Amino acid sequence: MSYDAAVTVTDRPVIVRDPYSPPISRARPRDVVAAYVALTKPRIVELLLVTTVPTMFLAASGLPSPWLVLVVVVAGALAAGAANALNCYLDRDIDQVMRRTARRPLPTHTVSPRAALVFGLVLAGVATGLMAAFTNPLATGLTLGAIAYYDLVYTLWLKRTTPHNTLWGGVCGAAPVLIGWAAVTGSLDWPAWALFAVVFLWQPPHFYALAIKFRDDYARAGIPMLPVVASLRRVSIESVVYCWLTVAASLAVWKLGMTPVYGMVALGAGVLLIVEAHRLDGRVRRGEPVRPMRLFHWSTSYLTILFVAVAVDAFIR
Repeated sequence: MSYDAAVTVTDRPVIVRDPYSPPISRARPRDVVAAYVALTKPRIVELLLVTTVPTMFLAASGLPSPWLVLVVVVAGALAAGAANALNCYLDRDIDQVMRRTARRPLPTHTVSPRAALVFGLVLAGVATGLMAAFTNPLATGLTLGAIAYYDLVYTLWLKRTTPHNTLWGGVCGAAPVLIGWAAVTGSLDWPAWALFAVVFLWQPPHFYALAIKFRDDYARAGIPMLPVVASLRRVSIESVVYCWLTVAASLAVWKLGMTPVYGMVALGAGVLLIVEAHRLDGRVRRGEPVRPMRLFHWSTSYLTILFVAVAVDAFIR
């Protein structure tokens, strides 16, 4: 696939690393605690859980065991936090040259790289242990696989080497849907894969919008996000296409036994998502200032609304 070069990423930036710098000795304890919490990227964790719990309701055709829900929520939050903390450790070289990430705990030396690595590995071990003790081998394996994929495949390889990083990185972002379903049923059925497809296809336009806003940051760090290596027109067209595919996947879920309540919500929210994507594309075509964060924020709302409808539908049925 060819790209219309907008900004060419050639040599990677020269970055002065200090990987073993100790934390600031005068940092207050509450600031250090806040820094460790920040390593887990709580907003991302919250969004992942928004897709996991409704999927569990659907898999159980109602309310699953409250204990199982609690275990999966806690273990899922710890697993996502572990993946994010390890991501911060692995990305510490580029985080310090991007304005958006320069105030994260590692670039500011509030937490040392070694401590962040240990913290992430401990969270991953606890999360996997909880899943192994209280769910089943499939859900446990998927949890461990999602952490490994995000950090070893996406962070270390895809993110730094290909503009397709956002698309294929979506595998780990959509994994909580499969984990939630597997935790309830011990298997992976068609509805689980259909919901996985929704989240997988939703991620490119969601993160393209963010990458448009911070395009210069990514270029400075040498990260070949699509908005860095391709024209805005190309990015806006892909955003429109993926939004249409997302809505199509959500309507396919409706055909797998969901009620009209889910169908109407999926259709209504989907129309608004598509309209927002076309609005961004229209601004790009007309040469007007783009407002990518409108699509970013609405896509977050869209996913939340859709999965709330999934949970409600499970109780109606």
